[in-house]
Amino acid sequence: LQSQVGITLYMQAAQDITIGGRVAKTQYQYTLTDVSTQELNAWAPRVVARLTGIPGLTGVTSDQESNGLVLSVHVDRDAASRLGIDLATVDNTLDDAFGQRVASKVFTTLNQYYVLLEVEPDFRLGPDALSYIYLRSSNGQAVPLSEIATISTVTGPLVVNHQGQFPSVTVSFNLAQGTSIGTAVTKVTAAIKAMHLPPSIQGGFQGTARAYESALAGQLVLILAALVAVYLVLGMLYESFIIPITILSTLPSAGLGALLILKCANMPLDIIGIIGIVLLIGIVQKNGIMMVDFALGAERHGKSATEAIHDACLSRFRPILMTTTCAVLGGVPLMLGTGTGSELRQPLGYTIVGGLLVSQVLTLFTTPVIYLYMDRLARLLRRRPLAVSLPSEAEDVKI
Repeated sequence: LQSQVGITLYMQAAQDITIGGRVAKTQYQYTLTDVSTQELNAWAPRVVARLTGIPGLTGVTSDQESNGLVLSVHVDRDAASRLGIDLATVDNTLDDAFGQRVASKVFTTLNQYYVLLEVEPDFRLGPDALSYIYLRSSNGQAVPLSEIATISTVTGPLVVNHQGQFPSVTVSFNLAQGTSIGTAVTKVTAAIKAMHLPPSIQGGFQGTARAYESALAGQLVLILAALVAVYLVLGMLYESFIIPITILSTLPSAGLGALLILKCANMPLDIIGIIGIVLLIGIVQKNGIMMVDFALGAERHGKSATEAIHDACLSRFRPILMTTTCAVLGGVPLMLGTGTGSELRQPLGYTIVGGLLVSQVLTLFTTPVIYLYMDRLARLLRRRPLAVSLPSEAEDVKI
């Protein structure tokens, strides 16, 4: 079909669930809105041309249809006035010729039917239809429409789409193989920003692209809320403000490992990857809990902090290694799996495996160091006296 003149083929993957957006030729949409239709029609083709040059985007098109042929009728008011024809007569005649009027209503036993008055289709179709229009002057003569009006062919929009009560043009595109929606959203946003559109033109993603953008916007808050919840729970369990910090210190290494393996695998940090990082918050912190909990028990039996954390490292090394290995092996099928839907599960497997491997190596060395520093900080805070300023007996206290 692409080789046929006048035919352009656009294809998009069939989806079981369509998230928002309007029906478009391709899968992802970016909508421009403006109060001025002329300004919007002038800038929309430039946006399409700019996005066409972005690597990774295919089938860039828009729903703008502004090159339709329109017959323009310009009435010469002076000529119409000389013939005794007013504009209301012109409007009514054109309405009768190309519209429909209800002439009567026929009632039957079971139903009612409208009688419509209209011109024979042969006389109202085609560009020559206006040549058959005659107007009735004030003296009863039939005057051709061409005697009082100039008829010309111009271009105009076939349809004007609206969004939020404003004229809009939707630019849609597909993704090339190996290009993620996150990369495409970043590139499109940068390209639109570099064009310096007029302030009256507002743009934004629609459909799946907008859902992706909205989902990522709240992920940072979600991760922070998860960290705060974990800190509060650990603080209540250990009745301390400092011990939870030692346990949570294992999380940065897990996040670093997840980001590194996604970078090496050339995968974006999408919603599934964020879910994997949230899972790591619960999986990785068990390493710190196992070491800290054992060290606190050893301190209660009279050992120093250094001896306690040393014994914890030796005693908890095998349980930590076994649990981490099981979790890693559980994520390998997600990472290496193929088949239907595998592209959705792979980021989850990569984040879990990468985060666990890096955290396993680093936390065995960093957690004891942080534990000792936090223990010194706790002792320093307990030894600090409470400073209270009281007036001496020699001082006069004025009330």
